[in-house]
Amino acid sequence: MELRHLQHFVAVAEDQHFTRAAERLLVSQSGLSASIRALERELQAPLFVRTTRRVTLTEAGRALLVEAERILAQVRSAHEAVAAVQGVLRGTLSLGTEQCIAGVHVARLLAAFRGRHPDVEIRLRQAGSGALADEVAAGRLDLAFAYRTQADTDQLRSVSLTGEPMTVLCHPGHRLAAAGTVVCPDDLTGEVFVDFHPDWGPRRTTDAAFAAAGVRRTVALEVNDVHSLLDLVDENLGIAVVPRHFRHKRPSLTALPLKGTGETEYETVALLPPERATSPAARALVTLLETGGLAPPQDGSQDT
Repeated sequence: MELRHLQHFVAVAEDQHFTRAAERLLVSQSGLSASIRALERELQAPLFVRTTRRVTLTEAGRALLVEAERILAQVRSAHEAVAAVQGVLRGTLSLGTEQCIAGVHVARLLAAFRGRHPDVEIRLRQAGSGALADEVAAGRLDLAFAYRTQADTDQLRSVSLTGEPMTVLCHPGHRLAAAGTVVCPDDLTGEVFVDFHPDWGPRRTTDAAFAAAGVRRTVALEVNDVHSLLDLVDENLGIAVVPRHFRHKRPSLTALPLKGTGETEYETVALLPPERATSPAARALVTLLETGGLAPPQDGSQDT
């Protein structure tokens, strides 16, 4: 099995199309097809289901994709490690982040990193914490800034950034704002909730807090960006339970402490692969974060 076979396989799996994958790899379609057939012969299993419109992975193909991505990530890390020993940091830094993550100003951090390491190509994507953890563990991302979704494993480790309590946001005309007091999950029974997709860190935190309190809640308005959530609450269409720093993004809303769920249950972390598999670029970024004083300002005006 050759590395180029795995590279060709991953490209076809990503594009779900032989022609597009061949164009991206700058190889002929016939050569790409031959490479995939050679891999299938060696593994004695079909890797794709081919149709006239696209190709999809077989069960064997899905199993191989996980390992192929991990192998290619390790090979890339090996090349970058050798370059780093020679005094040059180059290659690619693939970074993931949730929106409005606490404890780090992502744009400022990446700008500082680029200033120090101009030969490193930076790639960034936003997603929910669950998906980001999976991508770091699989080797598709070098690191991610996310909510802690699980304990450290042999494929994933975490560096804590910050912890903060959850806060209830509501319209100033809402009954909760009129009461102006600390609230518990029991106080919110029957309320209409605005919240994020279940893969997002704040949603996972809130779901866990209400489940622990034995309080059922219904998310009637589900969004995938912070400003849409704030707009809906601002129109008094529902309330939201969010990390405390969100309150700075819309000062016109009323923010009420949520008690009975722990004081710092929302923890954000940098997710990384095991130390041996961490790329030099990822190490340099974490070092910059830890020593460069690049945390967001106290007024909460950080990345969105």
